[in-house]
Amino acid sequence: MSTLAGFTIPKTQKVAVVQKTGAGVVVDSTIPVKTAEQLAPGECLIKLSHTGVCHTDLHAALGDWPIPPRVPLIGGHEGVGEVVAIGPHTINSTVKLGDRVGIKWIADSCLNCEQCKNGREQNCYNVKLSGYTVDGTFSQYVVSYVQSVTPIPENLDSAAAASLLCAGVTVYRALKYSQTNPGDWVVLPGAGGGLGHLAVQYAKYMGRRVIAIDGGEEKRQLCEKLGADAWIDFTKSKDIVADVKKITGGRGAHAAVVTTASPSGYTQAVDYLREGGKLMAVGLPAEAKIEASIFFTVFKSISIMGSYVGNRQDAIEAIDIASTGAVKVTFQLKTLDDIAEVYDDLGKGKIAGRIVLSVQ
Repeated sequence: MSTLAGFTIPKTQKVAVVQKTGAGVVVDSTIPVKTAEQLAPGECLIKLSHTGVCHTDLHAALGDWPIPPRVPLIGGHEGVGEVVAIGPHTINSTVKLGDRVGIKWIADSCLNCEQCKNGREQNCYNVKLSGYTVDGTFSQYVVSYVQSVTPIPENLDSAAAASLLCAGVTVYRALKYSQTNPGDWVVLPGAGGGLGHLAVQYAKYMGRRVIAIDGGEEKRQLCEKLGADAWIDFTKSKDIVADVKKITGGRGAHAAVVTTASPSGYTQAVDYLREGGKLMAVGLPAEAKIEASIFFTVFKSISIMGSYVGNRQDAIEAIDIASTGAVKVTFQLKTLDDIAEVYDDLGKGKIAGRIVLSVQ
């Protein structure tokens, strides 16, 4: 057992909790905080300063995914804070008391199963999911795992780092595994959203040419400011496939990273990708299906690949790139007390960029 020198762990904390699936989120200031003695070996207690809010959190609260979340549920999986206690008998810890770390969607994985050994820790057979199968970061304190938290570089602001731990890692990995090269065309449906605006920046960092697809003047300005090479407004375009082909000299794009939850984003991609193109499926609609022409998927040698968040190394790389200043999160800073309003805005599609909550 060890606790940060001079620090006293409080008995209770403020959290945002969903008491049952489909119920509204409420703020509760009476939730107990684990003591250092109660931590298991390998666990650590994090005093959070900020947490991002993700569309996944809304799905968890509504319970509309095929895999049910735990209830009562403390959501959130983009937390940044300080290690204030480490469980007794913890060995080979990669973090120490006082370190600033991030908590991701993948709260912990076993590192010993087939999936973990193949670098797919996110597909671990014994995975723990923050804010879904274990308590998440919509809280002032959270129990996490020394082998899984992500170090945050000193020059990266905590509020800015929060959204990178899910949205940033997710789009970075999808681009990393898209089998594209510098100069290749990458289409980003949903480019002005929380994941999409980060995808634009990571793609430009990697030297790709970006076609941003989204709707509205605000999102156009954001995408162009971030370096998108071309813009298509889906609310005005009469033929998105034709527009993509025109921009790419008639051949089509080399890859599409689809962050939108709309099924049309996937259906169109097979049509506007060139031969050998890669469709990276990232967005997670609750029940939608991918409808693609089998004939042209085969005839054009199109690859359709699911890309699900990322492993520990993907997270470190995504954070390190952002720490150079190459990727900046566009976010609104709110407080934990605002979470019900944030969920409402998420459900109505009103949010451009990301929402970050100050929790202390």
